[in-house]
Amino acid sequence: MEYLGSKGFVELVLVDESQITQLNLEFRNLNKNTDVLSFPLAIPAQNLLGSVVINVVLALQEARARGHSLLDEITLLFIHGYLHLLGYDHECDQGEQRALEQEIITHFNLPASLMMRSE
Repeated sequence: MEYLGSKGFVELVLVDESQITQLNLEFRNLNKNTDVLSFPLAIPAQNLLGSVVINVVLALQEARARGHSLLDEITLLFIHGYLHLLGYDHECDQGEQRALEQEIITHFNLPASLMMRSE
């Protein structure tokens, strides 16, 4: 899978609800809880794409509700955030992020993606 090539490192940060709500307010001006945030870095000559921040409390709730493991849920959230770091944006693209996310999920035999669950 070409899109999983060596593009750089990604920092994974696991937080609770209050921490992600604060980050969402500070960086997106949204005073609400969320499951995953991505923070790309644009520093020349660095091998770090950015950070993916995951709300472990919501991930655990979603994993239990859907009957799969916490690791699977965190993996789904990470894939979603990683694609944002690579420049994909499901809010304004023509389905490219959704299609690529589904291809990765199918390849690794993971449960339904975030975007598929919201349809």
